[in-house]
Amino acid sequence: MTNSLLASIQSPEDVRKLDKSDIPRLAREIRKTIIDVVGTNGGHLSSNLGVVELTIALHRVFSSPQDAFIWDVGHQCYTHKLLTGRYDHFSTIRKRDGLSGFPKHVESPHDIFDTGHSSTSISAALGLRLSRQITGDPGKVIAIIGDGALTGGMALEALSHAGETGRDLVVVLNDNKMSISRNTGALSEYLSRLTMGASYQRFRSKVDRIISAIPLFGAPLTRMVHRLKRGVKGMLFKDNLFVDLGFEYVGPLNGHSVEELEKVFRDVRALNRPVVVHVQTCKGKGYSLAEDDPSTFHGIGPFCISDGKVEKFDTTSFTEAFSRALLECAEKNPRVAAVTAAMSRGTGLVPFQHRYPDRFFDVGIAEQHAVTLAGGLAVGGLSPVVAIYSTFMQRAVDQLIHDVALQNLPVVFALDRSGAVPDDGETHQGIFDIALFRPVPGLSILTPASAAEMRLMLVWALEQGSPVLIRYPKAPCPTEQEAFSLPVVSGRGVFVQREALDTLIVCTGGMYSEVHEAANLLGRSGKPVDILNLRFVKPLDEAWFLDAVHGYRNVVFVEDGVITGSISRDLAALLHTRSTVVYTDVLAFQEIFYPQGNRSEILTAAGLSPAHIADCVAALRERSLSDSFL
Repeated sequence: MTNSLLASIQSPEDVRKLDKSDIPRLAREIRKTIIDVVGTNGGHLSSNLGVVELTIALHRVFSSPQDAFIWDVGHQCYTHKLLTGRYDHFSTIRKRDGLSGFPKHVESPHDIFDTGHSSTSISAALGLRLSRQITGDPGKVIAIIGDGALTGGMALEALSHAGETGRDLVVVLNDNKMSISRNTGALSEYLSRLTMGASYQRFRSKVDRIISAIPLFGAPLTRMVHRLKRGVKGMLFKDNLFVDLGFEYVGPLNGHSVEELEKVFRDVRALNRPVVVHVQTCKGKGYSLAEDDPSTFHGIGPFCISDGKVEKFDTTSFTEAFSRALLECAEKNPRVAAVTAAMSRGTGLVPFQHRYPDRFFDVGIAEQHAVTLAGGLAVGGLSPVVAIYSTFMQRAVDQLIHDVALQNLPVVFALDRSGAVPDDGETHQGIFDIALFRPVPGLSILTPASAAEMRLMLVWALEQGSPVLIRYPKAPCPTEQEAFSLPVVSGRGVFVQREALDTLIVCTGGMYSEVHEAANLLGRSGKPVDILNLRFVKPLDEAWFLDAVHGYRNVVFVEDGVITGSISRDLAALLHTRSTVVYTDVLAFQEIFYPQGNRSEILTAAGLSPAHIADCVAALRERSLSDSFL
């Protein structure tokens, strides 16, 4: 950008040096940059456009990284990145080897704590604050959390602890949906502003010290005065959770007025006790399409900036296949209900929500509650389907085990974004669910390979009367094969290609497309293979499986989960002990956190691309042939 003010910002110090008359121009340039780059790369748009002025004000008052900013979820950190020396690389955001779309400490010292899941910021910030209290390290600690993230129980647990400690933690509450009750009238705002003044706080501290020093009566009097102050606050700030938890409270403030925010943050910086600064912002601010429809533009793929349209593809995604299958099931069965944790659009539940609002439950960002709620729905006679991303389901492991599986309740879990997840990086890869949930007694785990299998498996799951988990990738469904429409039989898979050859590839459904392409590569080179779609991760009919692979000399397993705890490794061991199969190999994700990239790039990095699969099969077959001549 010619004569770009933003391009001249190399560090937060440059932001603090700006004249206040330059701030509106800086905000405009930031918004344009974010819109242009997200339009090209995809990313989180609405949340980032809403915190431009807030981020500028924070950096003009506090001194990062000595003053630590911890962003909840982190999908609103783009302005922060632009103001902390990353403007020149911002065009690479969410691309392989580029900037992360979330805070990442290895990327910059200004990213104090890595985040990607919700409701963690206050816990992490309090831990850092307590640590600095012990080590004597200077600097304030500021957690920036959205009102939506407060639906996560972890955030409320942290607020309770932070208020109890009385440490000088700053919690900036970014209220962009007005879901938190606001104090009414100018008097309330004035009183909030007044109590933040440094002179008031010095007076208050002096009074507290005098009262505490009174012999015999100091401690009881202190407790009485404390109760009196809380009672007065209760009258002034009616229904204010933060005051009740022991926080000072200021707000609500105009989150798009840098001048107003700076004044408050300067007062807050002088405090020595926990404080909540409540700011109100508009998601999508500055881009009318995002302002009108912040949900669509929350997380979006590349789009046309002029009209906001995203490129559409003819193929059906697994998410769309699940959405259609669930609607079909709900139409036939009035007891089918849907539960999600603030992901109705991402999990494909919006059509269900519109058609069956009485049977739809969005619990907010509260995966633990979602699972146990579903358990209660099941006890009450409903057939709940819980749709959650694989990476977020990690947050509800105990609830699935204790509140559902232990009672053998008929809850169906639909785990979207299993396996390789494009663009969002380490925090969002869905590679751990098989290892986490496969040991759970009584839980069935299925992996559809196509839209037809998705429908069949969902119907099967709802008929079981026990917990079932269906996992599938963020990817287009492949072309249907005849085998995909065969009836679902517990513990058994289906052959997609079978020509009585000597080599077989066994795969989980989410890897079928790559395995099919690998088989085509091998076929064109004159080395065809058969394909067995496993369908079930659990239970597995071992007798059926051993019979199915009988006669093969070489078997390669391909699984879109981490190798530790994988079904593939156990099946390979089974073949070596109870079958005539001589040569096996297992391809799965290794025990590392895989960085961002598109699906193809992630699978290539993991050794799971079609080319890698074909090379592995060819190498195993070559070793088999060589040994046979010895």
